[in-house]
Amino acid sequence: MVKNSSKFIPQIEPWFDDDEIKELTEVMKSTFVTESSKTQELEAMIAKYTGSKYVVSYMNGTMAIFAALKTLGIGAGDEVIVPDMTFIATANAVILTGAKPVFCDIDPETLQMTREQAEKKITSHTKAIIPVHLYGGAVQMDEILELAKKHNLHVVEDAAQGIGVKLNGRHVGTFGDVGILSFYGNKTITMGEGGMILTASKELAEECYAFKNHGRKIKGIFTHEKIGYNFSTTDLNAAIGIAQMRKLDKVIKRKKEIMDMYKKLLKNVYLYDYPKNVDCVPWFTSIKVENPEKLAAFMKENNIGMRRFFYPLHLQPCYKNEVFGADEFRNSTDAYEHGISLPSSATLEDEQVEFVASKINDFYKG
Repeated sequence: MVKNSSKFIPQIEPWFDDDEIKELTEVMKSTFVTESSKTQELEAMIAKYTGSKYVVSYMNGTMAIFAALKTLGIGAGDEVIVPDMTFIATANAVILTGAKPVFCDIDPETLQMTREQAEKKITSHTKAIIPVHLYGGAVQMDEILELAKKHNLHVVEDAAQGIGVKLNGRHVGTFGDVGILSFYGNKTITMGEGGMILTASKELAEECYAFKNHGRKIKGIFTHEKIGYNFSTTDLNAAIGIAQMRKLDKVIKRKKEIMDMYKKLLKNVYLYDYPKNVDCVPWFTSIKVENPEKLAAFMKENNIGMRRFFYPLHLQPCYKNEVFGADEFRNSTDAYEHGISLPSSATLEDEQVEFVASKINDFYKG
């Protein structure tokens, strides 16, 4: 029999220990707290880990997407295809450039953008596609790249949730013109806030760096070749990121173990899985159920945190003036209406996973 949990089980939390404190202390003692050598050290770690030729740190993933689009020349009058099921930052970054995000439906099994759905939305104004590697899975990038080549489109990969995820042995974020990672507090590993731009292009990397550095190629000078802004991170954030990168393999291993435990323990629910060519990192382990809202309420009564899927973009109140067809987003709407994410922290103990699964089974018994 699984014992009741007296301690609240959060849906997600970071794994911190003395390593982060040690790195932070070192930065504070150095007094170089703004973007400096620790940030460069972290960029080098990310480049080695992902296989990206160039890595540029940013204050967060949203600004990284915005910068990637701007350096690719996306602006007013342009359209950018975005999956309907994603965190709203993906679309808002497009709006910030002056361009228009155009939403497309997703695959009902993988929750990812597909070539078929994206191609339906291409017009003469389309200039880019943003495939989002959702929930620790991966978009089938060979199909997206073929589509982009056919229509002469840029590809900006939103791999905000994708650190460690590989497609056909290659890290996500390294397929398109530019890719981005996020290290927000709920991601697989975190810097508190932080983002990274990945690219194989030296020119794009230099443009992205200047864009976040007030239009300068180097710090400490007061001549500015272009219009730029301050989207830099700090060595304080980077210090946390360095400690987190050192434990990333352990985090990934544990998150996969937790997903496998849920697979074995859960009854009468559909658990979202991944294609064979995707080496997943289950940011969240997610299930498809009837009455997810009632399930979440029941779990809360039992001291367990769960979260619904991202609210589809076409239903967002801030986009209410847009006009959409009733059946355009059948898959993303169905996913939202039935999807829910389970506690997925790498810090979870086996007993906690067993308790969560037992309560879900209790709820759907019969």
